[in-house]
Amino acid sequence: MKAFLIVAYGLVFLFSACQSKTPEIDYTDWSHYGGPEDASRYSSLSQITKENVSQLEVAWTYNTGDATERSQIQCQPIVVNGLLYGSTPSLNIFALNAATGEEVWRFDPFEVLGGENSWAGTNRGVSYWEDGDDKRILFGAGNWLMALDAKTGDPIPSFGDQGKVDLRKGLDTEREDFLIVANAPGVVYGDLLIIGMRLSEGLDAAPGHIRAYNIRTGKREWIFHTIPQEGEAGYETWDADNIKQIGGANNWAGMTVDQARGIVFVPTGSATYDFWGGYRKGDNLYANSLIALDAQTGERIWHFQAVHHDIWDRDLPANPNLIRIQKDGKWIDAVAQISKQGMIYVFDRKTGEPVWPIIETSVTQSLMPGEHSSPTQPIPTFPEPFMNMVFDENSILNLRSDWEADIRSQLEGAIYGDTWAPPHPEKPIVLFPGMDGGGEWGGASFDPTTQTFYVNANQIPWIIGMTPNADFENVGKSVYTNYCGNCHGLDRKGNPPTIPSLLGVEEKYTYDSLDLLLRKGRGAMPAFNHISIENRKVLLEYLLDKAPAEGDKQEMVGAPSQLFPRYYMDGYKKLVTKEGLYGSNPPWGLLTAIDMNTGKKKWQVPLGEIDSLSAQGFAPTGTENYGGPVVTAGGVLFIAATKDEKIRAFDKDTGEILWEAKLPASGHATPAVYEMGGRQFLVIACGGGKGTKSGDAYVAFAPPN
Repeated sequence: MKAFLIVAYGLVFLFSACQSKTPEIDYTDWSHYGGPEDASRYSSLSQITKENVSQLEVAWTYNTGDATERSQIQCQPIVVNGLLYGSTPSLNIFALNAATGEEVWRFDPFEVLGGENSWAGTNRGVSYWEDGDDKRILFGAGNWLMALDAKTGDPIPSFGDQGKVDLRKGLDTEREDFLIVANAPGVVYGDLLIIGMRLSEGLDAAPGHIRAYNIRTGKREWIFHTIPQEGEAGYETWDADNIKQIGGANNWAGMTVDQARGIVFVPTGSATYDFWGGYRKGDNLYANSLIALDAQTGERIWHFQAVHHDIWDRDLPANPNLIRIQKDGKWIDAVAQISKQGMIYVFDRKTGEPVWPIIETSVTQSLMPGEHSSPTQPIPTFPEPFMNMVFDENSILNLRSDWEADIRSQLEGAIYGDTWAPPHPEKPIVLFPGMDGGGEWGGASFDPTTQTFYVNANQIPWIIGMTPNADFENVGKSVYTNYCGNCHGLDRKGNPPTIPSLLGVEEKYTYDSLDLLLRKGRGAMPAFNHISIENRKVLLEYLLDKAPAEGDKQEMVGAPSQLFPRYYMDGYKKLVTKEGLYGSNPPWGLLTAIDMNTGKKKWQVPLGEIDSLSAQGFAPTGTENYGGPVVTAGGVLFIAATKDEKIRAFDKDTGEILWEAKLPASGHATPAVYEMGGRQFLVIACGGGKGTKSGDAYVAFAPPN
């Protein structure tokens, strides 16, 4: 009987293998987050070639008119039926004539949602669905999922409550007062929109469960608990005493659907609190995982956890690529997931089996009181890492002696040279790759004709320290530490120009104007209207250096049973000189091509340039970069992303720069490639931010008419 079963299984496997060729994908399509439906960020259009790319000219520019200080546009637009859909810095949704850039319609969600909900954070794109004449655009605005008529921009009244669904509800929790931002577009499978969300980084965070909504009605159809509930698989990887107070393990990076197999691939981030996990002993499934779910039902098919018990904020940062590669003479339909760690994890889509071995490797253990770090972490043998993996003595910035002395002075007493060095109770650690990667939310591109994978990376060290929880007699400081300390630092100095200092804030704001800012948010700063009135009051008094009124007793008011970490990370800080130069030797930005049949690098080049350093003979430097690449059949790879406000074309076979153009602001986004009227277009959102000037333009390039 056993032999029969083995033979039968073998026949089934052989039949499956014969049938496993991926159905044809339209690579001229750019209607999904990631371009085609496989998120390859690949276009088969070939009008723009290596030979003529230098002739590209600006075809049209669309100015949104609503940029503000520190605003951004992270949107990768989509193109459907001749219309280009995207979002503005203040999260208006628009449709343009894709050939001319002329506005067809524009919708301001906050005219519907009201001024109190006027912050919705960054938006990375929209989703499209159609059934006959019913065509819809779906997108997130803060904690709201909204549906619009794709032809007119009007809300769909039959969807949820007059065109909107509150994502704070339907999480299978008692609480609903969460900070939730639907920043990445959901993915469409049939009549379902499957969506994740960005959450708070603290212990006040919501659980990051994955949900599917009926696109016609707005009804929740299924939920997958990324933090398992009692009786569910994975529950045993948590501290049962505290699991109900833990949040995170969310998908903020977007997802990818294998439409033919009905599998949605979901990358998740860390559980809270990010840097001290004393309340979440165990590996913490399904945080920091790539999860394969049945797209119709939400049932788990397989999962892989890339970081056990994360205490470094090493979220999986981008939606994965569906790739088809040849290994050992066999074709494999695979899914490839980039990481902040500078590594790529590659799996068989159906089974979750790694294409190359992934080795559980011993790592340094934490000395933080109350912490129980994982003894091992999974390291892939291939593909090769797409950046340096360690910051050591040879990495310290040495372009000039005074810069080197500055960095070495900051490293006195610090721990470095260990990629997996855990946060330490007394010494700062150098986190490398840093909190923004390595790989980041722009994602990677994949050329299915050559099986080449292209990914950009930041190669920048960060330095972090841990501080015991604030004295709870200073209630204002405790509230500040819990909600604001990670970004602005426990010393309130911030990390200018990206994160402003809060010292002297009383010179810029009154109590009422600062209260309004807290409730509404601005730019990259979220709205904190989920904080209780009592806590917001003491926070404002602390920020404004106001003593409480006589007889007015301050008390911290938390949600029922809310936990507060015993230790806090003392702020998001890059290791930089007084002049703002990164503490490692350049290049600080990289672009890498990897042969995915072998897992080996084909080429690697610096990405971006700092002109002032180039003038001193220090080129090539590369720059910090946010946004991803697209690759085309014309032999060209396009990417903006860099802080030097340029978009570039590279020879996809060699990495040689073929063309570059100055943008009105940095293009911290992923481009779109499409064809209209026989003309190939390249469009990039130029929103700036991230320490550069903010912008409001979408710029389209095309060959001369």
